[in-house]
Amino acid sequence: MAGLFYKSPASAYVVPGVVDLTQPSLWIAVGSICFNPLYWNIVAQNEYHRKTITKLLGGRRYLGCYLLAVSIFSLGIVRDHLYNLALKDQPTHSLLQQSWVKPAAAVLFASGNVFVLSSMYALGVTGTYLGDYFGILMESMVTGFPFNVMANPMYWGSSMSFVAVALWFGKPAGLLLSVLVVIVYAIALRFEEPFTANIYRQAEKLKKAEAERQALLESDGPASGTRNRNRRTPSKPKA
Repeated sequence: MAGLFYKSPASAYVVPGVVDLTQPSLWIAVGSICFNPLYWNIVAQNEYHRKTITKLLGGRRYLGCYLLAVSIFSLGIVRDHLYNLALKDQPTHSLLQQSWVKPAAAVLFASGNVFVLSSMYALGVTGTYLGDYFGILMESMVTGFPFNVMANPMYWGSSMSFVAVALWFGKPAGLLLSVLVVIVYAIALRFEEPFTANIYRQAEKLKKAEAERQALLESDGPASGTRNRNRRTPSKPKA
């Protein structure tokens, strides 16, 4: 009878039509979103400093890079799946169910995937999946599409896809998770960009030092030896 006259207050962890923080699937998705960049940065930086993967594979650094690529790609698929599962448990909002939302989501999703896939094509497997941490360096900086449109198009294209999926299903919680994706990527870039720049800076120093060494060897090469042989040796004074 008491239930007819008294209604329990809504949970402080549920915002109707926006987000339900009591759903475990939401927090699992949060964990996956945060884990992936942490994983590949820790593994890649360890590889750069200690060559752990390369040593385990008997010096086959390309194989090591390909295996890391498979693991990163697989974790990305798992993350996307967990994200979609989380959205199923979240409320929809009427503002995100208007007629223009799904076409906008489709355009955003297509654009994001164009940025991601074209980045992968331009960089190749080793360029995409941290080959430079294995000592597999790009010969020159990629400046064509999509890198002439935005910096880090793979990260921002992926973020666009997250937003697009949230809009398509009308899930405000998906937009919140998309903001988390952007934040996590931005933090990752704060570490990745200077670290990668340092890799190429050190490689350039080694290349320059090697060029100077070769130039020195050439200057002391056959021509120098001929000059030395043609130089008269002082005769010993007669007793």
